Amino acid sequence: MPKIRILSAEDVRAALPMAEAIGAAREAFAQMQRGEATVPPRAHIDVADHRGVALFMPSLLPRTGRMGVKAITLFDGNPAIGMPRIQAVMLVLDAENGAPLAVMDAGTLTALRTGAGSGVATDLLARPDADSVAILGAGNQARTQLEAVCCVRPVRRVWVVDPARPAAEGFAEEMSTRLGVPVRVAADASEALRDASIVCAATVAVTPVFADADLQPGAHVNAIGSYKPRVQEIPSATMARARVVVDHLASALDETGDLLIPIGEGVFSADRVHAEIGEVLLGTKPGRATHDEITVYKSVGVAVMDLAAAALALDRAERMGLGTEAML
Repeated sequence: MPKIRILSAEDVRAALPMAEAIGAAREAFAQMQRGEATVPPRAHIDVADHRGVALFMPSLLPRTGRMGVKAITLFDGNPAIGMPRIQAVMLVLDAENGAPLAVMDAGTLTALRTGAGSGVATDLLARPDADSVAILGAGNQARTQLEAVCCVRPVRRVWVVDPARPAAEGFAEEMSTRLGVPVRVAADASEALRDASIVCAATVAVTPVFADADLQPGAHVNAIGSYKPRVQEIPSATMARARVVVDHLASALDETGDLLIPIGEGVFSADRVHAEIGEVLLGTKPGRATHDEITVYKSVGVAVMDLAAAALALDRAERMGLGTEAML
């Protein structure tokens, strides 16, 4: 009888260190850009009565030999009732015979792969000497954003800001200890951005979380929070003057207010998107042009990133003896 491996959040975290996750993200972006991956449009189900949305994200990576689907829900009211805002599960299957291989917690997987994507983008787009970071938001996604940035740049100082100051204080204490980098709580976004050469926006805000004028010359911005057409984290003025790179162009133009709102305002256009990150990775499009240029990496999330990270987590979990095997 076939067996399936079940991986908890703790198993996924243990099996997928950030440096390894960044490597998986690089491979996913490269395969997608070369046309080797199959990435059908993700299905959405809005649950308006409960301020929620469900997303179903299938993908296939033939070179990796895996296919899969992630089911993820985002319910904005959950924190108030003691439940996570983001909950998800990932199913991994063998691409050669269709056999189910694993089911794993994908809340942790999502945070890791999203951080890893920003790690790739930061490595390709941020100035080589970038060493100061502003983190906007203090949730799980913000943690993996900082973790990834610290893998690719010699970060020496960090500021975090969140509307809930206790959350920011907890973030600062935890991440200072985990990464060995001083993390300070800023009073507001303006203070956080004052000396930041890298900015990570990982919030649930529906309007921009910083002022364009507060960005330092040459700053790189990772924007991962906006995934709905009417939700905007990044100021339109920033998008209008930045070199904008996305994870997946069709998805970004369909889903994120960070692009759609400035397009509607007439200050941006679809042809102003400089590249997909895979193009920069493979060298078919250039990255940063000047020292003082503002660069923005806009991520809406691509299913192959989940699959690449999940496949690697499964392989490492099997070698490490992590998880539980169950008969189907």
